[in-house]
Amino acid sequence: MTEKTRKILICDDEEGIRESLKLILEDHYDLILTADSEQCLDCLAHTPDVDLVMLDIKMPNKNGLETLKEIKARHSSQKVMMVTGYQSVELISELTELGAEGYVTKPFAKEELLLKVINTCG
Repeated sequence: MTEKTRKILICDDEEGIRESLKLILEDHYDLILTADSEQCLDCLAHTPDVDLVMLDIKMPNKNGLETLKEIKARHSSQKVMMVTGYQSVELISELTELGAEGYVTKPFAKEELLLKVINTCG
């Protein structure tokens, strides 16, 4: 196994999705798992060198789009990949305008997910 040098912060309110992402990524990356936007923002404030945030769009309280705006306002160079069960031209356009580096749709295939993560953060 190679040394894990990249750190990914995963934020999804569904435990099953967090666990699926963990199973796919844990052999390649150091992972931090959070269940809501507030935990995600708090973690970013106290954890330097997060290489990528994987952020669910549909979450209770503060949705992923609002959280993406906050992340980019506080940490403009932070790379963010959105995780969504929805895909539309309008949504993809909005994600791009808000500064997301990419997105992955649920359900995701392991190879596709890994390729997108590698292309986004190495």
